[in-house]
Amino acid sequence: MWHACRVTEAVLLVGGQGTRLRPLTINTPKPMLPVAGVPFTVHQITRARDAGVTRIVLATSYKAEVFRAFIDDADLGIEVVIATEEEPLGTGGAIRHALPHLTSGPDDPVLIFNGDVLSGVDIAGLVQHHRDTASDVTLYLTPVEDPRAYGLVPTDHDGRVTAFLEKPKTEEEIVTNNINAGCYVFRKSVIDSIPAGRPVSVERETFPGLLASGALVTGVVDKGYWLDLGTPLSFVRGSCDLVLGAAPSPAVPTTGDYLQLADAQVAGDAQVHGGTVIGRGAVVGSGAIVNGAVVFDGAEIAEGAHVINSIVGAGAVVGAGTVLKGAVIGDGAVVGRGNELLDGVRVWPGADLGDGTVRFSSDA
Repeated sequence: MWHACRVTEAVLLVGGQGTRLRPLTINTPKPMLPVAGVPFTVHQITRARDAGVTRIVLATSYKAEVFRAFIDDADLGIEVVIATEEEPLGTGGAIRHALPHLTSGPDDPVLIFNGDVLSGVDIAGLVQHHRDTASDVTLYLTPVEDPRAYGLVPTDHDGRVTAFLEKPKTEEEIVTNNINAGCYVFRKSVIDSIPAGRPVSVERETFPGLLASGALVTGVVDKGYWLDLGTPLSFVRGSCDLVLGAAPSPAVPTTGDYLQLADAQVAGDAQVHGGTVIGRGAVVGSGAIVNGAVVFDGAEIAEGAHVINSIVGAGAVVGAGTVLKGAVIGDGAVVGRGNELLDGVRVWPGADLGDGTVRFSSDA
């Protein structure tokens, strides 16, 4: 039965600017930020590969050259093609822009997924459902406690999608807590029908248009792991969950309390826990506490510093005794001795806060 549910081509949407993750995305596109030791894109590519995909199109726009440089050097066991939009075309427009790079037949399934979602969705099961129901599009849906920030996707008792409700404003509009989880299977001919050369929202235009035309759009509810990595707090959480083994990825060969990459130095009396990643060549000094954090390559955490639920950019320096809780430090920034950065504070790349006993909070 394996070949009956096989999908061989995929499109990965990685064109967004990642504004919610600034300042990390000023130098690096969001899908190329390191998560559990490798670019986030690698987790998605390897999961698609393990589900039978042999060819994947990266739909790029923002800082496309970073993807190209990485893919040229990487060997991920799958053919990777890059399609770059000169101007951002939206989700639907990006899918359509990838069309010339697809070789599947009109009725073949094409897997499509967003570049900022970490999930444990059963890809082969999603494709099998798509084939069994002869759907035009199959959506991966997941239930969330508070669906107001997402697109709701109600379905009938047969799993047929009945509406697409973007970000409900009132309680009456919350007719389901199943949301569009950012992974789809398209019949290839549906991609052909998306207008070319202009921005198209798959959520606001393509999907509602398919329903209006009588196309068969179905949803598969998967209650497994799902996380949108679009904010700093969720980015840290996703990285930690991968290291701890709570989220699945073939790109994480071993799981544990923390991950220490090549040439990193961690003092013997430092405490590193909670799924933390210590990047290549990074240094953690004596007595430092690093818990549930992402420390990028070449960063330095000085003695006695506390880094909790925070991100420290490449080459950044966190001074002795400084406390970071829920903070984001940009690449190459210097946070001097004795500072306290809390609750969503963001320090831009190259900034120098100097020494002191200053307490910064984004709530202030």
